[in-house]
Amino acid sequence: MRVTRAGQAFLAAAALVVTALAASPAPAQSSDTSTRTEDQREAPPSFAEFKASTFRDADGQYIVNGDEPISTERKLRQYYDRMVGSDDGADGGKDDGSTSLVVNQDGGGDDVWSSSQVGNLTYCVSTAFGSDYGVVVDAMAAGAGLWEGASSAVDFVHVSSADASCTTSNSSVLFSVEPTSTTQYIARAFFPSSADFERNVLVNSYSLQTSGWPPSNILGHELGHSLGFRHEHTRPEAGTCFEDNNWRPLTPYDSSSIMHYPQCNGTSSDLGFSAYDGQGTRTVYGS
Repeated sequence: MRVTRAGQAFLAAAALVVTALAASPAPAQSSDTSTRTEDQREAPPSFAEFKASTFRDADGQYIVNGDEPISTERKLRQYYDRMVGSDDGADGGKDDGSTSLVVNQDGGGDDVWSSSQVGNLTYCVSTAFGSDYGVVVDAMAAGAGLWEGASSAVDFVHVSSADASCTTSNSSVLFSVEPTSTTQYIARAFFPSSADFERNVLVNSYSLQTSGWPPSNILGHELGHSLGFRHEHTRPEAGTCFEDNNWRPLTPYDSSSIMHYPQCNGTSSDLGFSAYDGQGTRTVYGS
């Protein structure tokens, strides 16, 4: 099997550990990879090894890139194959270093909401958060406000009447915000192309309040995924934490993006929302 330099580095160095927004993702090792011959480079793990080492959440979904769920083994295999089976930059020249709030790709196109749906992104917040319910409600509202302030087309709507039965099966909302007991991540989200049963934001409310980052920015980061935006540090300019090439650049590379992990050479210590984050949002959804 032919392996890309970036894909090989990611799988060999990072796939065998669980990465999370709560911890420091293992950077893809790139210091001397480019100078090695193909035969000298370490072989990536097999798919069986990759699968066995990937954290599987209570709902059965595999978690990759720190906070991105993959619902089935078939999709996990597709993710693995993308990492080890295509040339660096072969996917539209995306890692040429030229331009990036980056948008996820699905079926060859941008993974974003329709103009009608993005103005009605309804959600509930589960009362199962107990005493932390108010903290999560406030953090969701503030995180949503970051994206809403960037584009008048974006509107997250909290349907509080659905909070008592807030699960993915509640058809009165587009997505649910529910508690999780795992400490593998602070929070995780979904993309617009995700199936109905995958559309939730799961939050460890204790970690949300003790990570050192503002809860509003953490949930703002997750809501960025829900709008279709990928991690900024998958850009080659970051020099570490490469994920894959399944994205399209929207703005110049932005190390201070809310979608860029600080521990992956990001320059925003508090996961703050940047001017380029706003620009990229408007590029996709309008002003």
